Amino acid sequence: MTYEEFEKILLAEFPSVSEEQKAQFRQMDGLYREWNAKINVISRKDIDEVYRHHVLHSLAIASYAQRHSAEVEFPDGCQVLDLGTGGGFPGIPLAIMYPQVQFTLCDSVGKKTIVASAVAKALDLKNVTVVNARAESLPQSFDWVVSRAVTSLENFIPWVKGKYSRGILYLKGGDIAEEIGIAMARYKLRKGSVYTWPVDSWLKDEYFAGKFVIRIEK
Repeated sequence: MTYEEFEKILLAEFPSVSEEQKAQFRQMDGLYREWNAKINVISRKDIDEVYRHHVLHSLAIASYAQRHSAEVEFPDGCQVLDLGTGGGFPGIPLAIMYPQVQFTLCDSVGKKTIVASAVAKALDLKNVTVVNARAESLPQSFDWVVSRAVTSLENFIPWVKGKYSRGILYLKGGDIAEEIGIAMARYKLRKGSVYTWPVDSWLKDEYFAGKFVIRIEK
């Protein structure tokens, strides 16, 4: 997917994006190609699909928030943790979309945080802090936790226990019904506290078939 193809989808869903935001999104392709040649954080066969597979997928959280604004808000000064950010997904695309929100991008693998830090700096994202750590070691709490398929929900939920006040927004595919059922039973999540939204209800592309935004309320 080219930047021009990406921008068409972006503007259709988020018509108020600024010229500065568009410029930041445009730079992402070149930055990730440059850094991926040094530190491999995106598979070699995937680097030509940065916009489809990584940026748009990340922005599914923003699309979900826009369509469910009564339940998901990112007000000025809101604090968001992106756990297992890798090279900066979904945190960096979301930080571009929400410049008034403070994002902490956390990953336990140092070389990945090197890339995320460099990209955030090159994009002049003053609302991004990158930390090389495990979630359990972070001293602060956040309004929201976001993440993209770093592990099963059964494993993920205890990592962020006590770290958020509003909820979790998790990008995941596969047999999520079984996964959610296991997590709800194990951690005694109350009935009606977990919601799913199919990404392909926005992005009509076979790549997104079977991919979901999972929201878990506090």
